[in-house]
Amino acid sequence: MSAKAKAHKALLLETMLIQYGALYDKLPISAFTWRTDIKPEEQLPLDYLQLWDCLSYELTVIEKAWLRGLHVDVLMKNGKFYKGEYLFTIDFCSSDTNTMNVYESEQPSEHKSQNIIKLENGQFCSQPNNRILWKQASLIPENRLKPYFKACQVDYAAEGSKFNVADSDEYMYLTKEEREKQEKEEKDKKEIAEK
Repeated sequence: MSAKAKAHKALLLETMLIQYGALYDKLPISAFTWRTDIKPEEQLPLDYLQLWDCLSYELTVIEKAWLRGLHVDVLMKNGKFYKGEYLFTIDFCSSDTNTMNVYESEQPSEHKSQNIIKLENGQFCSQPNNRILWKQASLIPENRLKPYFKACQVDYAAEGSKFNVADSDEYMYLTKEEREKQEKEEKDKKEIAEK
């Protein structure tokens, strides 16, 4: 199976149809089931299974090893939770620094990862972090607190603040205050030694 992203469109998947010996392309996640007994009327529609369209033409697949196989509760558009199991994550980013990415994947308030979940109802879904509650018996309590946090709206950067330590040729960077303190301590030691 492979995945494709088209900005502002549903995630597209390619799969091998073994009985035909054919590779079939550009199918949404709603085209896939893992159970053969699921009835069409029981299936959730695409806009439930994938809440957000792709945020860019670029994507990367990440397997978060510490989440692999964890059971989850996924909150769907109808307000109901569906049980499932985490498989992997698709994230949108531009890997080519020569290509300007003008899509939502570059905006903290809009960026969303798509976690691929194998649902107990026989379908798969692609949901953002804030629609999933994770279960892990030895770590996460059964009576979880309800998440109250808001989505990140800040584009953090470690460099460029008023506090900069790299304006020195010293091996161990010192701030101006640390350097002044060190110089005073050395001066005090020298004065004590001279007495």
